[in-house]
Amino acid sequence: MSEIPSLPVSPIIAVEHVFKSVTDSTGTLDILRDIDFQLARRETVAIVGASGSGKSTLLSIIAGLDTPTRGTVRLDGQDLFALTEDDRAALRAQKVGFVFQSFQLMGNLTALENVMLPLELAQQRDARKRATEMLEHVGLGQRLGHYPKVLSGGEQQRVALARAFVVKPAVLLADEPTGSLDFATGETIMQLMFDLNREQGTTLVLVTHDRGIAQRCERLITIEAGRVAGV
Repeated sequence: MSEIPSLPVSPIIAVEHVFKSVTDSTGTLDILRDIDFQLARRETVAIVGASGSGKSTLLSIIAGLDTPTRGTVRLDGQDLFALTEDDRAALRAQKVGFVFQSFQLMGNLTALENVMLPLELAQQRDARKRATEMLEHVGLGQRLGHYPKVLSGGEQQRVALARAFVVKPAVLLADEPTGSLDFATGETIMQLMFDLNREQGTTLVLVTHDRGIAQRCERLITIEAGRVAGV
């Protein structure tokens, strides 16, 4: 009996010939030039390059937070820039989690409330229960009622990780997630991030200048002067 051929698995992210330029009184600056690659589901990818190479701009475009001058990005088959801004935001809420260097927590909300927020926006009825369980999972079960200003940097980043993973995103985008942390705390946070990523089967896209962190990913994409220099 002949074998049934397997269907090709579509990429979770497809960056298609993306260019990004900005123009001011001094002229035009090309930030990204013909960036083109695909990312598989469950893949862990580090985007590396020198400061000013265009890494963070690329991550913002992948997220649909910034728009390319030319080209597009497909997230789970959906052309991000064929959508309205509101529809892009709705797609991000469904499929994307974020972790930033500066944590980006809401200062007027407790740790628990910060983690509940994306669940409540998605109208999840069990938001408190799921947020509590996720904070316990990252070791903050005793800090649920604390506000960000009384948490250490490492604790704030744990809250940010819990908030990102609590919605079980298809994609996690992380921009220099250990940049504000000391070495030991950063190592702990990265191990936690990789553990959570493996548990949930998320695609991880990590922007970092730290080659040690980058080498823990399955794949490296190097950006030099706005171009892909190595994949």
